[in-house]
Formats: sequence, C-alpha cells, structure tokens
Amino acid sequence: MLFRSRYQTQRVYVTDAEPEAPPTNFPAARAEGITLRSGDSALARGVSMRLDERSGAIASLVCDGHEFVDTNAPTALNDYFYLPGSDLKGLERNGPVRISVKETGPLIASLLVEGEAPGCHRLTREYRLHALRNYVEVINTVDKARVRAKEGVHFGFGFNVPDGVMRMDVPWGVVRPELDQIPGACRNWFTVQRWVDVSNERCGITWMTPDAPLVQVGGITANLIGSQSDPMAWIGHLEPSQTLYSWVMNNHWHTNYRSDQEGPTVFRFYLVPHQGGFDAAEVARVSQDLAQPALGYAARGEVPLQPRVRVDYVSGANPVQVTTLKPSEDGKAWIVR
Repeated sequence: MLFRSRYQTQRVYVTDAEPEAPPTNFPAARAEGITLRSGDSALARGVSMRLDERSGAIASLVCDGHEFVDTNAPTALNDYFYLPGSDLKGLERNGPVRISVKETGPLIASLLVEGEAPGCHRLTREYRLHALRNYVEVINTVDKARVRAKEGVHFGFGFNVPDGVMRMDVPWGVVRPELDQIPGACRNWFTVQRWVDVSNERCGITWMTPDAPLVQVGGITANLIGSQSDPMAWIGHLEPSQTLYSWVMNNHWHTNYRSDQEGPTVFRFYLVPHQGGFDAAEVARVSQDLAQPALGYAARGEVPLQPRVRVDYVSGANPVQVTTLKPSEDGKAWIVR
C-alpha cells in the first residue's frame, strides 16, 4: 500500500515504484555565528533566528516579517530556569555558554549551545533549521546532577503575538486557559497532549512538546511542594498571557520513583510560526506529523491500482484528519478514523 505521510503518521508502506525526486533548487539553510537562516521556498516561508550570546536562548525569531520573541517578557525562547525549593527569589539561570556551528546546511543547519547550569552536570541545547520547513527544532539535553532536595527544572518561552489567544491541545479537544476552565480547576500548571498555540487573526506560533507535557502560563507557578491544605495557595484567576514555561523535571511530591533524576535526558520542542488565524485541523496535522513521523516498510503482495483512501486536504476548507487506517478483524473491510 502507498500512503502519503502527511495523512498517515504511524506507518507508511511503500512499493517498488520510483519515488518522487526531492527538490534540488531550494534556498539553503545557513548557520553562522549566532544566527540561523532559511529562505522562502515553494513549501514554506523562510525563518531567521538569533541566539543570546550570554544565555544561549533564542533572542529573535522572525518569519514573514514578524518578530515572535517578546523582548519585554521575563524569558526569551528556551531560557533555562532552575528552582531549588519553592521560593522564587532563589530562581537560578545557567552560566556562560559556548555557541558553535554544528550543521552548516544546505538542507539542515544547526547551532550547538553548551555550558554549565545549576542542577546539571552539563546543559546542551541544539537549534535546527530545515531549508524546506518553517519550524525551528529545539533539542535540549539535560545531564542532571543527583539532587534529593526539592527542585524544579523549567524552560521558558515568551512569545510576541499582539492580542494573541493561547490554546492548548488536550485529548480530542482544545482548551483556552481560564476561559474554558470550571471554577476550582488547577491553574498553577496544565497538562497538554502535543502543543500550545498563540494566535491572533493575522498570525501565530505553535509550540510543540513531544516529551514534556507539563506547562505553566504567565510565570513559574508550579512551586507548590507537598500536599496543599490552604486553598489560597492555588491560583484562583489566571490573567491572559503569551508566556509559558515547560516544567520538565521536579521532585515536589512523595511518589513511588526515585527523588533524584541523575543522568542525561532529552527534551525536544518545535517552534512553528504560521500566518492567518488559528486553524485547529492544520495544527493537529502538523503536530502529529512531528510527534509520530512516518515509518517506511517494504510492501508485500500485489500493488493496488488505486489507493484505499484519499483525502484532499485544504487548510480551513475541509478540516478532516485521518488518524487511523486499519483492516477489520475479519479482513473484509477497512476502518478509518
């Protein structure tokens, strides 16, 4: 069977037919100094980004003329924060960094940021830009030190989308913090499935998180240690914000696993700028492609003359996404979700 990977995101079976040749005349992705750049192609808008030389975070991210980094926010994009205990006055940042070019392009260009960070043996961050895609891939490797005292590890993202609305991906639904929550629901942290999007009617950016589902909105608010009997410790009302923090590690509660998390752990994020307003179907399609990339297997049996299923997707026109295609148990039918 032959499926297009943009619709079938789990397994793709291929035939012996000649594959389509990749484009050969595309604008190269380039890495130089502290910058990454890609040009406009037939598939995607170009992206330009610049790192902060001191922190190693993204200080500027521009796509289609729009700057997506809020310079007035308490965090750039992918800033490291370490909180020993629960008092935010003790919040710590990483030390000086060394930035080097890892991949020079033309298809993929990347920058590597290395340095010391509190709570870690070593902190490494790689930023990748693909010439034919408009997203930035972030790969954070936290080589965690052994700490048994209470602690939390966070990565901050301060986005700039004027009048933007934040939306979160939950299983089979989309939630706006505060607006779509019932009284008494937790606002100190959220659990997302794959993504958070901040959009207005003109543009937006989708933050995708395949490895770390816990998110805080507006600040580091998941600093409640142990059981909380005081209802005033919890956030009662959450103000709108375009800043989020990924809460990647903590040992705040009594659980049945080790309280220290020593060793290297990888956390990936994707930053996907987009034009136009929020499109739930498009965001779901892109996020599933990135979270569950297509896997190719050798086909068996006769090659079908026609595909089993065909979906002609047009953004905003027919928001249909195929998530599963499988044979029925008796082998006489196909089931499409």
